[in-house]
Amino acid sequence: MIELTSAQWNLLLATYLYPFVRVMGYISADPVLGNRSVPIRLKIGLALAISVAIAPTLAPLQPIEPASPIGLAILAQQILIGVAIGFAVRVIFAAVEMAGQVMGLQMGLGFATFFDPQTSAQVPVIGQYLGLMSILVFLSINGHALMLSTLIESFRILPIGTLGLDSNGFAAYARWGAQIFLIGFTLALPVVATLLIANFGIGIISRAAPQMNIFAVGFPFILLVGFASLYLLVPYFLPILDRLFSGGVETLVLLLRGMALAPPR
Repeated sequence: MIELTSAQWNLLLATYLYPFVRVMGYISADPVLGNRSVPIRLKIGLALAISVAIAPTLAPLQPIEPASPIGLAILAQQILIGVAIGFAVRVIFAAVEMAGQVMGLQMGLGFATFFDPQTSAQVPVIGQYLGLMSILVFLSINGHALMLSTLIESFRILPIGTLGLDSNGFAAYARWGAQIFLIGFTLALPVVATLLIANFGIGIISRAAPQMNIFAVGFPFILLVGFASLYLLVPYFLPILDRLFSGGVETLVLLLRGMALAPPR
């Protein structure tokens, strides 16, 4: 009969529990796998399969009891790291959805909203359309594989242990979150500029022909110009999103390195 000591049980549990918690934290914050339409059992099974595959490649861990204060602190640290990895890539998806919201408002479609189960809020139809398109682009460029490799790399950059995290890394994450507005308005700028020119033309026409019903003519015209400009702009979105996702993964690695706390000498 095989008997295991408490230290061996703690080591065996920590070897698979801590990677599982980090992977599960990432999956819960991932914009694709973290979607509410994905079953909970699938998320847990996927996190378990990844952690079982990753655990043998990790550095040997100390037999720390998971229920101890140190073990609970490490557990919370792994959750924080996993959520941070998912948040970094979610910024790009949020920026694309924000670009769609800005376009929709300028086109007069601010009232046309759908319920988004991911955010539990009403999202403009253009924002939801661009969000779904960004997910398809992310999957088509094997973004899920890039994120999986980055997740594995995070165990080398931020190994499981009692070493803390650098606060400068969290400040870098906050600055990266501010890119939502920059990327969103940059993507929406061509459509917004086109609609501004269209509104300027409608203003000139209304001054030249005051008897024309500007509300009956202007709204359909703005919709037509907005959809036409969006139709012409969508093919250019694909390489832009490809660069954003690739650059986002590289930025994520830099952010993780910024969170790494140098060991005391």
